[in-house]
Amino acid sequence: MASEVAAQRVGSGALGGPAGPSKWTARQVGRFKPVVFILALYPVAHWVWLGFGDGLTANPPEFLIRSSGVWALALLCMTLGVTPLRRLIRQPALVRFRRMLGLFSFFYTALHVWAWAYWERGWSLSSMGEDVLQRPFIAIGLVATVGLLALACTSTRGWMRRMGHWWVVLHRVVYVAAVLSVWHFWLIRAGKNNFLEPYVYGAVVGVLLVVRAGIYWRERRVGGGMVS
Repeated sequence: MASEVAAQRVGSGALGGPAGPSKWTARQVGRFKPVVFILALYPVAHWVWLGFGDGLTANPPEFLIRSSGVWALALLCMTLGVTPLRRLIRQPALVRFRRMLGLFSFFYTALHVWAWAYWERGWSLSSMGEDVLQRPFIAIGLVATVGLLALACTSTRGWMRRMGHWWVVLHRVVYVAAVLSVWHFWLIRAGKNNFLEPYVYGAVVGVLLVVRAGIYWRERRVGGGMVS
């Protein structure tokens, strides 16, 4: 019995040494979730602060539409970065942040779409439809939004159990949504010939995709296990 307990402690890194760095438990990581939650609300607090200080530029609707979209993409990149990071530093419990970051990405995506529908299209379905058909970057952004909506709606443990293996397959759509989001951003900036930020986000997404593909093929080669 004592040897089993000792083996468990070594396996969890509790003894340090050859077993590697000690592993954070899900409970330890969970203590930081309120901090991450508050930090993820920083953009909203910043917009309110700017609003009271008359700092939303000369065109507040356009500023909020663009800013919410950028934050949606930034949080999507953070979501994609959780898996490589937790493997790099060997802390599996960090996965507990992934769902929260993903839902915040969808939250800012929803704000982005709401702001466009309200301020640019006046809630007119016909006007929205025309915009989707006439401007390719709107159509691309809409497809990415639908993908993120599907992921947000199926992000619970209940859906994970119901869908089984297909849950993993569906949630790989996040990579498609990330590529479409960068493309959407690039087309928006093309009108102003300002590509710095799209290139930066494109590079980040590209690196994350390459790292993720490497993890996937390595784990398939080693054991064919389910990659998360």
